[in-house]
Amino acid sequence: MADRLRRKDAFFGLHFDLHASADDTELGAETTEENIRELIERVRPDWVQWDCKGHPGYTCWPTEVGWTSPGVVRDSLAILREVTAEMGVALLIHYSGVIDEKAIAEHPEWAAMEADGEPSPRATSTFGDYVNELMIPQLREVVAKYDVDGMWIDGDCWGTALDRSPRAVEAWREQTGAEPPAGPDDEAWADWKDFHRAQFLSYLKHWVDALHETKPDLDITSNWMYSTYAPVEPEVALDYLSGDFSPASSCERARLEARYLASIGVPWDLMAWGFNRHWEARLHKPALQLQQEAGVVLMQGGAFQYYYQPTRAGRVPKHFIDTAAQVADFCRARQGICQGSTTVPQVALLLPTDHLMRASDRVFHTGGPERHDTEGCLHALLALHYSVDVLAGWRLVECIDEYEMVAVPNATVLADELRAALVDYARRGGSLLLLGPDVARMFEQELGVRCDGPAEETTAHLDSPLSMGATCGRWQAVTQLEADEVALRYPTYETRHGVPAATAASLGEGMIGAAWGPVGEDYRKVHHPATRGLIGALTARLLPEPLVELDAPPQVELSLRRSADGRLCVHLLNLSNAQRADSYLAVEDIPTVGPIELRLRLSEEPASVTWEPGGGKPDWTYVDGILKATVPELHVHGAVVVE
Repeated sequence: MADRLRRKDAFFGLHFDLHASADDTELGAETTEENIRELIERVRPDWVQWDCKGHPGYTCWPTEVGWTSPGVVRDSLAILREVTAEMGVALLIHYSGVIDEKAIAEHPEWAAMEADGEPSPRATSTFGDYVNELMIPQLREVVAKYDVDGMWIDGDCWGTALDRSPRAVEAWREQTGAEPPAGPDDEAWADWKDFHRAQFLSYLKHWVDALHETKPDLDITSNWMYSTYAPVEPEVALDYLSGDFSPASSCERARLEARYLASIGVPWDLMAWGFNRHWEARLHKPALQLQQEAGVVLMQGGAFQYYYQPTRAGRVPKHFIDTAAQVADFCRARQGICQGSTTVPQVALLLPTDHLMRASDRVFHTGGPERHDTEGCLHALLALHYSVDVLAGWRLVECIDEYEMVAVPNATVLADELRAALVDYARRGGSLLLLGPDVARMFEQELGVRCDGPAEETTAHLDSPLSMGATCGRWQAVTQLEADEVALRYPTYETRHGVPAATAASLGEGMIGAAWGPVGEDYRKVHHPATRGLIGALTARLLPEPLVELDAPPQVELSLRRSADGRLCVHLLNLSNAQRADSYLAVEDIPTVGPIELRLRLSEEPASVTWEPGGGKPDWTYVDGILKATVPELHVHGAVVVE
């Protein structure tokens, strides 16, 4: 038996699930040692995740604890374990946690109760007996039977529901002495959500500790926990963090998630889908498309895996093996500069967790419209070629002075301690950028303006060298007291009668600036250069000499990091043709971009400058503390490596 990597040391993996059901008839019939061995020999993954129990609640293997799908013909999990152990590949299982339709059908008392008094058809109650009577015993059975190396628990934090089951209601009464709130208009609604979040964390710790007690070196994660979906400070001892980003807008989702997960301090990966869904069919992604999606993750130091479904009979088709081998080669070529890399702090974008948790009416799923401002601000900053990290407030206050600029998207709530930390940061010499009317108004005094009445719905026309754009939404009118005007907005596309759209002012030893309209939300919706230009004018005022600058189209983004062996790496990613629309479901071509000129401020002349992967030698000069390097062309991803 060959040695297998722990997840913290792994870099590339594959995920397979089937969500076995009562309707299956041939599970495992075509899962063979030869097929799995060919997959591993060609692709060389560090780990494989295989189907165990999906949302329908049936297992694909013969369980004595729960319900085996009537379609199990052969034990595919046993075959996977035998081959992966022989070949030194870790075997993890895909298992649905909170979501279990069969368990609820058999035990209605295990269900979470919905607001209308009906049991949820999918979500079990974290207050109930499901976790002790089925989940933990069944997972222990899997460990004992197959000696699996880890488990990726799906349908867990994002699947848990606000629960009015008798046990949940009784627990609320005991804690508060009151009846549960009727709905979002009740003043106790925020407390009701926090009550469920605390309960989920208790449930999570309970089963994670139980499984670690069963097998201490078991690598465990709960899908999307401690990500932007559940942006709370880690308390439970998950061995790694992971999430599967949406199939049709993978690069967009991964750009935010990768930068956030990279800041947490726990090993992490992101999972792309190997296919898009079209009605009931699967439209498989070309290798090039998956390589682009992988690049988003790798350049932030994360591990990468992607998801594919074998046939219902459990066979991995040849075309998938061929595609996976190409994706694996792309990832392995970059492993030396990506795996274990760390950020060189430049711009921090706050993930406004208090705002997100207040706005979301789910227990843990802050992935809806409440996050659009943050996403738009990130997209604009990346298109302006800043190296951006995304941090929650609890993490930002620990390292805020390492960053040259901190950007805050629009938010209606900021903790008092966080607001104070941001002001102190600017007074000490930092640059604070506020992008939206609500968050800017919280800093009215520091911004050196007077807010004139409440923000009002209007159409603001913004000028730019490329074209004029219109940003619709709530704009705050201000009178400048000590602030400078940075950009104007106009009531029409005639630019004679403008009022301040963005202002900046000195604050102690530093600077503070604000955009007074919904620029983040707007940029996410339309990505117009006029809105990006307003944000760019502010950033240029607050951060006139960034450590790295780039002459490249906006679809090229950069990330400044140090490789595990200490080399300074300027990662470049080409997002040309990235899939962003459901009517274009395959990326067949990514046009190269170049030449690209990069300018990097360094205290001393480098010994070497190379282009990786491949060890190319770009043209470069070093004059007056600035390295200038020219990248002739960029296809998908590469890095200028400075030693």
